[in-house]
Amino acid sequence: MSSEPVLTSQLLFHPPCGAVEGRRDGDVIRATGIPYATAARFRPPSPAADWTSVYAATSPAPACPQGPVPFLDDVLGTRYGELPGSEDCQNLSITMPGDLAAGERLPVMVWIHGGSYTTGSGDLAIFDPARLVAENRVIVVSVTYRLGLFGFLATHGGRPGNLGLLDQLEAFRWVRRNIAAFGGNPGRVTAFGQSAGGDAIAHLMATPEAPKLFQRAIIQSAPLGIARGRAKMNHAMGIAADAVTDDTPAMDVVAREAEVAQVARKFGMLAAMPFGTQYGHAPLPEEKDIEAAWNRSAPGIDVLIGHTSEEARLFLPRNRLLMRVQGVPVVGAAAVRAVDWLVTETVYGRATRRFARRHVRAGGRAHRYILHWHAPGNIFGAAHTIDLPLLLGTRKTWDGVGLIAGAGWEEVDGTGRQLRALWAGFASGAELPQSGGIEGALEFEAA
Repeated sequence: MSSEPVLTSQLLFHPPCGAVEGRRDGDVIRATGIPYATAARFRPPSPAADWTSVYAATSPAPACPQGPVPFLDDVLGTRYGELPGSEDCQNLSITMPGDLAAGERLPVMVWIHGGSYTTGSGDLAIFDPARLVAENRVIVVSVTYRLGLFGFLATHGGRPGNLGLLDQLEAFRWVRRNIAAFGGNPGRVTAFGQSAGGDAIAHLMATPEAPKLFQRAIIQSAPLGIARGRAKMNHAMGIAADAVTDDTPAMDVVAREAEVAQVARKFGMLAAMPFGTQYGHAPLPEEKDIEAAWNRSAPGIDVLIGHTSEEARLFLPRNRLLMRVQGVPVVGAAAVRAVDWLVTETVYGRATRRFARRHVRAGGRAHRYILHWHAPGNIFGAAHTIDLPLLLGTRKTWDGVGLIAGAGWEEVDGTGRQLRALWAGFASGAELPQSGGIEGALEFEAA
């Protein structure tokens, strides 16, 4: 069977998994909601079976069932219920340049979305990769995976942890097998993700298979500073989650998720992301062995890793005490800046530097970046998620959103165009200089 892209009026592709029908959407071609795996509740995934008739990949991937987060809807412009929810959420979507030619083999970027391992979905409007694809001639694969109690908590009754991570591995395997039929180069794949998505990519790098699945990684604002020492918290959460069964209605599982998260509150800063990867559960080694596992993969994966300069400012406006402190003349603003620096450094900065240095010592190549662009006068500053409107989504998506209020779209998109080019250039195999950046927005340097 041919693996060349076939751009008929129906936009028909012929990957090994079976024929796929996509659609044209302005400057890009999309093939959306393609199943890459299947799984029963609380069970590891299996590769999706190949099909024999044409698969109409014209609807977005459903989201894993999840609860509303009104604060993030306000700040990011998302809408709860924007996508239908389904436990059968192991789907991916492919976005290609609109003028894709037969025989092309473009760099592939696989997007792993964030959301504290409890919210989000690959096909949310804020994650639309159309600008990145059209400007830079790359192919982006957006992955949806299991979240929260469905995907990231082992229990004493024997339910495995890291099911969402296992989903992601199946997605990368699907890409390796099938992406050539969509014009992608399976030998030039970059994993990129933000927040929990970046944390997931970092942990995927600890699996022996990782260098065969992706050769570069862009790790954005990964909370690696709270990835360790979680065993006692996960143990307590697992006890609270045991009441959920295979037959519990999906939205009742979601409701129970909030109660389980409350159990984590006594564990301090770790509770900022109660659900997440668990060491000692497939595909991850025990926590004491994680460094050695990362070191084994290091020579095969080039890394660009970093964070924003004011990560914690996304969350500070929700703290009433800090907002009152900020209003105190002279010292208030300085006190809030100090808290922001401490949280940013503890959760993101220090661990990011350690990850990059260890990666280089193990024979890999790594660059670190700091993103400090922000909308003028905006209370959120260069906060967690400020990279999203620069990289993904459209003007319509971000118009009037609180995170970038105060900046004109021309400024957002102008800076974003440079950031998208930097990310895509790295994914295309460009060798980054010892140091560089984007004026007024970002600096990077070799680790």
